Amino acid sequence: MNGWLAAAAALTVCGIGPSLWGAARGGAGRRVVAQNMASLLICLVFLLLAQGYGRPAYIDLALVGCVLAPAGTLVYVRLLGPEIEADPHGAGLLTPVLAVATPATVVPLCVVTGPGRAMAKLLLIGALVFAGGVVTTKAVRRG
Repeated sequence: MNGWLAAAAALTVCGIGPSLWGAARGGAGRRVVAQNMASLLICLVFLLLAQGYGRPAYIDLALVGCVLAPAGTLVYVRLLGPEIEADPHGAGLLTPVLAVATPATVVPLCVVTGPGRAMAKLLLIGALVFAGGVVTTKAVRRG
């Protein structure tokens, strides 16, 4: 097990685990926020797994996930709109968590990858993960 796989395991246990717990319990707003956080953190886990296993195909999974995850959350917000309270518990944590987790994941990967097309793809994924978190947080908070 290398450092990349250890980081992926830590992010899974410390980030996705609590998000799934929140998605299983609580009101509709809390479940939507937790589902959104878990789906965006899984994109970062795919990036770490791609480096850890040396499988560049996992980066494409992260790219697809960071585009579809916010779209799915926006659909949930639209369908569950009346059931979601004005400011659900945990909605304020999504953007700060992604503001820390995204650069902490993407920057070391960019350093290891070096300049080129792969680095541009990593930066694009990082920007999409963060932008998706901001947009969906505003949608959930009705901002």
